[in-house]
Amino acid sequence: MLSFPLPSRERVARTVGSEPGKGAVMKNTPGASGARRPLPQGKREKWPDIAGRIEGETHVLPVRVYFEDTDCAGVVYHSNFLKFCERGRSDFIRLLGLDHQGLANPEAGEPAVFVVRRVEIDYLKPGRMDDLLEIVTSCAQIGSASLVLRQDVRRDDALLVRARVTVVLVSRAGKPQRLGALVREALQRFVNQPRET
Repeated sequence: MLSFPLPSRERVARTVGSEPGKGAVMKNTPGASGARRPLPQGKREKWPDIAGRIEGETHVLPVRVYFEDTDCAGVVYHSNFLKFCERGRSDFIRLLGLDHQGLANPEAGEPAVFVVRRVEIDYLKPGRMDDLLEIVTSCAQIGSASLVLRQDVRRDDALLVRARVTVVLVSRAGKPQRLGALVREALQRFVNQPRET
């Protein structure tokens, strides 16, 4: 059974307009819980790190393990590691200034998308509910139409999963497309870099 925290007495005491039939409106002032007033629409803070970060020659994406990611024993279900790695690859490409929508709807030329051709994956240790994982992605190889990406899923210093993923740039019709200079230049600094094991 799930339980949710109830508001503190201090926060409840700060309600306004709690006359019968009017409903209670919470003053959003910091109380014992430290809650802050949300910024008005259009003035919200941006989330500069929502796509992870580039650290040297790698991309690091933090991922929290939720209840939905686990099996009945609270262990991350194996296919969810593939989803975590997909998010890592997508945000790695995004932070390099290449986005999937831009490739799929280019201003000039035929639309193209990256598709997974091959995945090699080793499950070394389990992930568990509420773990904060890091998906570490680097580019191992650049081919004429493909990329080979190395991905590690880590919890602190523990390596949980290691994957090697080959993605191919294909046209909407499914034909391989040569990687353009933009993609090649964006990824070149990540290739053939040593990695801790």
